[in-house]
Amino acid sequence: QVQLVESGGGVVQTGGSLRLSCAASGRPFSTYNMGWFRQAPGKEREFVAAITRSGGITYYADSVQGRFTISRENAVSTVYLQMNSVKSEDTAVYYCAADTAWYLTRRGSEYDDWGQGTQVTVSS
Repeated sequence: QVQLVESGGGVVQTGGSLRLSCAASGRPFSTYNMGWFRQAPGKEREFVAAITRSGGITYYADSVQGRFTISRENAVSTVYLQMNSVKSEDTAVYYCAADTAWYLTRRGSEYDDWGQGTQVTVSS
């Protein structure tokens, strides 16, 4: 099991940027694929981005492709989500998640451990 703590959320203006961080502790970080998900009020949780153990492969939701970048630093057990050109529809609670499967997945149900979330609010 791995413990995950997100940080970096806050209020950002439309078109602005924000970087989320997710610090992991417990089992070796490099044994996990990592993902970011989000949930807006009244909506279901949705996939945002995912990255393999080595960082060599990344997946993105169509809605954030070209605007968000997922990355990781295994040496400090942290995964990041750089959010650029944010829109009002990016407002949500953002969660990081860890997965021990050998394949990278967009399915939240397949992730093993989750953080508590960090709120991102995009204001106009």
